Amino acid sequence: MKRREFLKYSASATGLSFVGCGLSGVANSSGHESHKGRREVVVNGKRMLTVDIHCHSYVHDVWPLIESSDNIDYLRPLLDNARLKSKIDIDSVDFRLQEMDQQGIDIQAVSLHVGQYHHWADYDLAAKIVAVQNEKIADLCAQHPDRFVGLGAVSLQHPELAVEQMKHGVKELDMRGFMITASVNGDELADPKFNPFWAAAEELGTVIFIHPRNFPEGNARFTGNGRLDNVIGNPLETTVALSHLIFEGTLDRYPGVKICAAHGGGYLASYIGRSDHCAVNDTGRCTPIDKVPSEYLRQQLYFDSLIYTAENLRHLIRTVGAERIVVGTDFPFAMGNKDSIDHVLSIDELSILEQQAILGGTAAKLLGIG
Repeated sequence: MKRREFLKYSASATGLSFVGCGLSGVANSSGHESHKGRREVVVNGKRMLTVDIHCHSYVHDVWPLIESSDNIDYLRPLLDNARLKSKIDIDSVDFRLQEMDQQGIDIQAVSLHVGQYHHWADYDLAAKIVAVQNEKIADLCAQHPDRFVGLGAVSLQHPELAVEQMKHGVKELDMRGFMITASVNGDELADPKFNPFWAAAEELGTVIFIHPRNFPEGNARFTGNGRLDNVIGNPLETTVALSHLIFEGTLDRYPGVKICAAHGGGYLASYIGRSDHCAVNDTGRCTPIDKVPSEYLRQQLYFDSLIYTAENLRHLIRTVGAERIVVGTDFPFAMGNKDSIDHVLSIDELSILEQQAILGGTAAKLLGIG
């Protein structure tokens, strides 16, 4: 019996607590059923599976490994925010399940808080950090296999180690995918040094969730009011990362790799026509690739729904297709969307099958949820 299978039957293995779900369903006026506080999404009498691919956690067990380092200033704002830390802590299962029940989220794909990606760590330390992180995520998922699946971490600053971590995560910890940052120590994800990682991801068939980290190169211009490093920096970094993966030929070399981009893929879908124009009309500086850029969006990439307004979501659907979009909440952060399910249901022009795909059908396929 593998460790993750044993943990399904060992309630005391991690000290995680459980929240029971009621049994009697009652329909209400908002088009969903409530099981004693748990919202179940029903559209035209059909129960919809809902899956959130974008939600975070904090594994505090890593702290003893890094607390003496001089490289963790980026993590201190989270550690100083006791209220947020109590929500994001991976052991805060009661709070997480209550929020999921209220929002109508059946399953979360749990990943780390992006501040827990310690790309400064050397090979040996990085191996220890990710081992603790992935084990803890696996424990949570094994305790609640009907509510959680894991998106593990990898030490992408050491590509060969990242490959081994990914293989171990899939084969031994039942990880359904992996979250990576949109750049690594200033290196683009399309850098050839990461080719072994993309090759392994394609071979394993595991989904890669790309999450930005505030586009640090823009820090000098993100000062002042408005939290511009997040509001502008995050979508900008994802836009740059995806554009490099397209134009540098990474998606051509690994056409079977499954990539999902946070925050609706940043700005790329909103202005993809400019990329297409360059690829077709400025071939002197846009080296030919296998397809025009917009075709990669419709055929090879996936995007979460975390773009806030109905009109923006409509545009994303029209640009990439409903079958390429999955629900993302960014739980439990202030920039998240607690109304992500209603956000999807507010798009009147979607067919039942398209609603089903966005709410959970596509994510279930990507994540291997039966």
